[in-house]
Order: sequence, then C-alpha cells, then structure tokens
Amino acid sequence: MGLTKTEIFTEEQNQLATMLKAMAHPARIAILQSIIKANSCICGDLVDELGLAQPTISQHLRELKNAGIIQGTIEGVKVCYCIEPKAWNLLAKEMNVFFNSYQDPKGCC
Repeated sequence: MGLTKTEIFTEEQNQLATMLKAMAHPARIAILQSIIKANSCICGDLVDELGLAQPTISQHLRELKNAGIIQGTIEGVKVCYCIEPKAWNLLAKEMNVFFNSYQDPKGCC
C-alpha cells in the first residue's frame, strides 16, 4: 500500500480532507445533525435518538472529536459534546469556496 504523501498538499487541503473523512459516514452525519438540532451540548441522548449501541456512538464521536469538528466537556460522569465553532466555520468557509469555484463551462463533456 502506498503512502498518502500528505506533505505535497497544503495545510488547508489536508485539514479539509481530514474533516470530510471524519464526516463520511451516515451515523456521523446523523450525530452532527442531532447536535445542531439540539442547539446545545448533547450528553448521552444519542443512543435513544439514533438507535445505535453506545460503543458505536462513542466510536463515531471519537472520530468527529479527533478531526476537531466537535468538542467534548466532562460533566460529572458524562461527556457532553457540541460543535466546535471555529472548526465548523472553517469547514463551511472552505466548502463554500470549493463549491463556488466551479463555473459550468456550458458545453464541456
């Protein structure tokens, strides 16, 4: 298996790829949607809402947290998660730039 050669890409490209890779699972999209819908920190409500086992949800939360998309705070014996605002704004900005950079060439292919 070859190397990914991430050093040949910009820091922004690598960061965006890491975030998008972390989001590239339907359960993680559902988790993010739940956190956004709640408009507050989520503390363990995801098992009932999503119908997934706690260890599965914990793994998905860990991936999202490792990518910097969410942040977790300890409250007693629970870890509560919310969107990491700076990362979310960066992701939105970079995706807008990326999608808005395409202009239909009218007749290509």
